[in-house]
Amino acid sequence: MFPSFPSQSVKQYLIDLIRDRFDIALTDIASESPPRTSLGDLAFPVAFELAKRLKAATGEKHNPRQLASTLASALEQLPGLARVEVAGAGYLNVFFDRAALFREWICTAGSPPAAKPGKLIVEHTSINPNKAAHIGHVRNAVLGDTVVRMLRAAGETVEVHNYIDNTGVQVADVVVGFLYLEGRTPDVIKAIAESESRFDYYCWDLYARVGAWYEADKSRLDLRARTLHEIEADEGAAAEAGEFIAGRIVQAHLATMARLDISYELLARESEILHLHFWAHAFERLKQTGAIVYETEGRNRGCWVMPSEDASRNVEGEHDADKIIVRSNGTVTYTGKDIAYHLWKLGKLGLDFHYRPLAPDHRGNQVWVTTSRADQAVDPHPSFGNGTAFLNVIDVGQSYPQANVKRGVMAIDHDERVARSAHLAYEKVTLTPEAAAELGVELSDADAQRRQIGMSGRKGLGVKADDLIDRLEQNALAEVASRHPDLNGDVRKGIAQQIARAALRYFLLKFTRTSIIAFDFREALSFEGETGPYLQYSVVRARNIFRKLGRTPDQVLADLSDCSAEQIEAFFADEAGDDLWALASFAARLDETLAAAAANFEPTQVVKYAFQLAKQFNLFYHNHHILSEADAARKTLLLAMADLVRRQLERSLALLGIEAPERM
Repeated sequence: MFPSFPSQSVKQYLIDLIRDRFDIALTDIASESPPRTSLGDLAFPVAFELAKRLKAATGEKHNPRQLASTLASALEQLPGLARVEVAGAGYLNVFFDRAALFREWICTAGSPPAAKPGKLIVEHTSINPNKAAHIGHVRNAVLGDTVVRMLRAAGETVEVHNYIDNTGVQVADVVVGFLYLEGRTPDVIKAIAESESRFDYYCWDLYARVGAWYEADKSRLDLRARTLHEIEADEGAAAEAGEFIAGRIVQAHLATMARLDISYELLARESEILHLHFWAHAFERLKQTGAIVYETEGRNRGCWVMPSEDASRNVEGEHDADKIIVRSNGTVTYTGKDIAYHLWKLGKLGLDFHYRPLAPDHRGNQVWVTTSRADQAVDPHPSFGNGTAFLNVIDVGQSYPQANVKRGVMAIDHDERVARSAHLAYEKVTLTPEAAAELGVELSDADAQRRQIGMSGRKGLGVKADDLIDRLEQNALAEVASRHPDLNGDVRKGIAQQIARAALRYFLLKFTRTSIIAFDFREALSFEGETGPYLQYSVVRARNIFRKLGRTPDQVLADLSDCSAEQIEAFFADEAGDDLWALASFAARLDETLAAAAANFEPTQVVKYAFQLAKQFNLFYHNHHILSEADAARKTLLLAMADLVRRQLERSLALLGIEAPERM
């Protein structure tokens, strides 16, 4: 087990005690952290809830303070507690045996948590393969990757998908740009891809030009519809061009995400959902259940739509386009294809993909991609799908379509597993004017005065992810060079890459999912304040204690056996000892924090914990001259404290996809 704060064991003991003593069944008990450790390690207001339950059951009034006294007497028998006090009108204040717990935390060896049943399928990134990734896509990928890390650390089995919409409108628009705007053939497109250093950047510009081309003559939108049909039917030059373009852009996206240590197990392509008849199968079942209806009048005439759950709101207007499953021209919307895909995720479609391997990812793990061609299929392959629930990281603008996807799946499959499935919505990423200017975005005088600069991929206004990462690495490299001119170029570059990755990931994770982010270079790269580099620096500082000492943490911790319980108790005595205990007990709360973060799919909880732990450690570092401490036992305990925090900080950073360099 990892170092763990024993709050859950106390809660369970109280639940069992109340059930046996009072015949009252509680599923959970609230706990609070007193403002000062001198008031206790945990406070439980359970006596108030118990009094309320007893009155409801028997009609008799009970004094919460007397109930708390009864519980306190029994609770003191629990191993690991120093004492239990009753405070106020009926609070239970629990004090832990500091010496015993500290020794346990220090000597604990890491081991994985017990595996939970079932498999969660997490889909994230899922960028339209029509142009380079932008900063908004990075937020999606970082969020999804971090949720995966948290879930796995919490004992979940997780399968990671990156959905490739290779038959959608965005790919069709780039194909239109090549075939009709530029007059290229598929062979010429392939030649351009070979000659262009960044084919995804070329397509970025072309996509914006196509948008303007449509605006100049709306009749050209007929080319989009025709091209979309050809791609979906896998016919002609459009389909050949679309297949090639999507494949090359996906390679670029994977390379971009690898720079942030993000990878996937399966790339599920939309084309297979059509060609392997996933959609056709799901379509018939949706019609049979009445989940979709055919509109014979109004603006949606000729479309198959999903009626609103609230019949009074089933009118034209709000979210009108989002509830369309099949357009009047016969093409299937993203929502429709997504329903089929999610039925497959849960093993409820009765069909499967063919699979072929891609090149291993940057970690050396094999990545697989779906294919509709049996002659390309490779066996054996991992068992994909058949999940117990699915989680989709998609921007908040897709909340209504995602709700329809879940409704469509549940109309066919009433399995309770679907209820746990969730859309992990997130808000957009903007830039501060300073960040936009640094990236070369031309700003009007009015834009320069704004707090945030928005972006539009269709208009070509945006920040490419690789440009952002490049600039972060350049700025970090300059900082590393100024601090460590003695390091060789490759070492400095490696450290700069680690710092840049930490800066970007942490910045994108420190805001809740529903917060709009305004990215700023100076703020993200600061070595002070709530930033990734600050956390990295804290770990490096803790490691340096042992480097200067000339001994490893394991060697130092072996000395802990020479410290008596009385010496450890004295270490945590008086007001200064309370501060030391506050640091140790907070360090032990990582698993508690992780459990809450994983349950809520909210990495911000781990981010805030890591920052607070780093702040408390740096205060500890400044207040205690560890290496010059004359008392041998106290020095050992101070070193043990530093290593406990280091371990928990490194675990926290690993959950966030951040690695601390050896030097900063």
